[in-house]
Amino acid sequence: MSAMRRSVSEAFWAMCAADSMSMPVHWYYDINDIRRDFGGWISGFNSPPERHPSSILTLSNTAGSGRTNWSSGAKRANVVGSVILHDKLELWNSSSGSIHYHRGLQAGDNTLNILCSLRVARTLVSRGFVDVSQPDARAAVLSDYVHFLTTPGSHKDTYAESFHRSFFADWQESKPTSPHEVLKFAEERSGMKTSSPFPDCQLDAIGCLPMILPFILLSASANEERAVSAAVEFVKLTHPHPNVPEYVTIYSRALHAVLGGASVREQAEQALRRLDAWDACQSFSRKAAKFSVSSEERLKVHQSAVNYLGMACYNKGALSSLFYLAHEFHDDPKGGILANTNCGGENCNRGAALGALLGAGGAHTGKCIPQEWKDDLRDAQEFIPDILKDIV
Repeated sequence: MSAMRRSVSEAFWAMCAADSMSMPVHWYYDINDIRRDFGGWISGFNSPPERHPSSILTLSNTAGSGRTNWSSGAKRANVVGSVILHDKLELWNSSSGSIHYHRGLQAGDNTLNILCSLRVARTLVSRGFVDVSQPDARAAVLSDYVHFLTTPGSHKDTYAESFHRSFFADWQESKPTSPHEVLKFAEERSGMKTSSPFPDCQLDAIGCLPMILPFILLSASANEERAVSAAVEFVKLTHPHPNVPEYVTIYSRALHAVLGGASVREQAEQALRRLDAWDACQSFSRKAAKFSVSSEERLKVHQSAVNYLGMACYNKGALSSLFYLAHEFHDDPKGGILANTNCGGENCNRGAALGALLGAGGAHTGKCIPQEWKDDLRDAQEFIPDILKDIV
């Protein structure tokens, strides 16, 4: 296996591992709840508990983006329960305020966003796209995405974040399904939403990264501009917000460089400088260095850093936290994935992108995630071997 192919492989595995590790404590904003619910800090894959201590699932808008009480104007038809998440509407409407976002998943399962990412990769390699930056590649991916999300029983997750709900709230008006039709719909929708004087802030979120990861990973041998273009042109269709392309570009350049053998630590520093977060991160890094690598005291510094930089989904803060952890764990994918999980907040999508970066770098240095983790990742075991066998 070539060094670059090994880097792509490890990026996929680490992406899935980081998402699955964080899934039971996704959006735990009080990190003490992690220790309480799991008898200590997370150290392996777990099923989600029945109760989520800070769930606001029942406040989420079942007809589109955001929260129910944010919607205005004419009432739109539900997408949850009718177009997507066909058997989950009861949970979204539950009188209980503690429904876990990922009820239905088990230890080693991946969330909906990572399932979508794996399907992106499988579509791109099975269709034989040599250049995944081309419109036909985006069209094929979007057509498969529509089929997957609108097919009852296609996955077990309970939650679909705002970008899914927004996409299908608009999609249900004409219901395009063929690659050409879905691409045309998505491009027209993107143009309207991006130019709106009031863009949807819920789309300027770290959940924009999972589905673009395969476009970068499968462009590892292409030049940087083509790889970045592949990611940016696709994300415009799922997250039509004027800020998103800049953030996706920052991340994509870093991942593409690491796939080619660049230092994770150096790429993280460059990204943090672009995000105006380098000075703050240096301060936390110096504090962390005072404690032993595996100590709880050091973990607490990382938790404080993520809390300061951004625990939530919004891109600037989430990316700052992501690259801080990448810098600190540049040579330790396993440690970085566990730290990300135990920092709480939006740790699934942040973790998936962090995992891809650390996995890609670890392949070049011989620091990979444990084989037992790979063995326990059910969805990854189903997808990744087929994806890799079709990569030249």
